Amino acid sequence: MESKVKLRVMGLTFSQTQTGSYALVLAEESGKKRIPIMIGAFEAQAIALFLEELKPPRPLTHDLFLSFSRAYGVELQEVMINKLEEGIFYSELVFVHDDEITRIDSRTSDAVALALRFKCPIYTSESIIEKAGIILEDKADDEKDIEDKLDEDADSIELKSLSELEELLAQAIANEDYETASQIRDEMKRRQEDKNSFPDQK
Repeated sequence: MESKVKLRVMGLTFSQTQTGSYALVLAEESGKKRIPIMIGAFEAQAIALFLEELKPPRPLTHDLFLSFSRAYGVELQEVMINKLEEGIFYSELVFVHDDEITRIDSRTSDAVALALRFKCPIYTSESIIEKAGIILEDKADDEKDIEDKLDEDADSIELKSLSELEELLAQAIANEDYETASQIRDEMKRRQEDKNSFPDQK
């Protein structure tokens, strides 16, 4: 069985290339590699508010989930980022209630937001670290390296055919991965606008 690698939340950075998106940066707890994950503005806000120790006047969805779980004696034991496909990270929530363990699929952005609130560890696999991790040697180049990695993930979408994008969009929506669905819709919209601008272009 592949060993787990513990991660910590390093921070958030605004994406210069994808409007309204942010990069959530996770770091190896005992290593130099970083994993940048593209997330939406709402999820970024939920994570940023907690990191900055700011309390909203009314509970956000993740805060409500924490209160609900605690009220019924359910604890989030750990978060596992367990899959990476087509530049999309998939995660699993491991809950414990009366010594019974339940595993639930989750978007990675939601999983991290909940892990922070439950104060539980975040893990991934060595293979995902190898595939998605980057080493930031110079602090001045951190944001550029993160952007380059995110651009690679965006390129994987840009290289898809329209029919492949439609299939990926349906899959993303089915998995409730709305960040990815938004990126795919943006790409499809861009292609449609290009087609309208150059109607004779094949």
